Amino acid sequence: MAEIKITKTNFQSEGLNSPEPILIDFWAAWCGPCRMLSPVIEEIANENIDKFKVGKVNVDEEPELASAFGVDSIPMLVVVKNGKVIKSSVGYKSKEAVLSMLEV
Repeated sequence: MAEIKITKTNFQSEGLNSPEPILIDFWAAWCGPCRMLSPVIEEIANENIDKFKVGKVNVDEEPELASAFGVDSIPMLVVVKNGKVIKSSVGYKSKEAVLSMLEV
């Protein structure tokens, strides 16, 4: 699996200091749309290992990270490049829509 579990412990190294863009999926196990989006995110991660990173943040386990990104609704996707959020989106997205977010 190419997805990285992002926690407050590894966020600095895996997210902010990443030399390549990173797609971060804020999700929770109880969230229906999150469960629908999960296979899309996994597929994207497995197909694009050399282009960008894909991370997942469980908002129930990492409330500090969710708060830092202003997560009010999930699923929320965020693209971080050079330590800055450059795109974000809330709700279920098709694979094509997610990939278009990563065209940076």
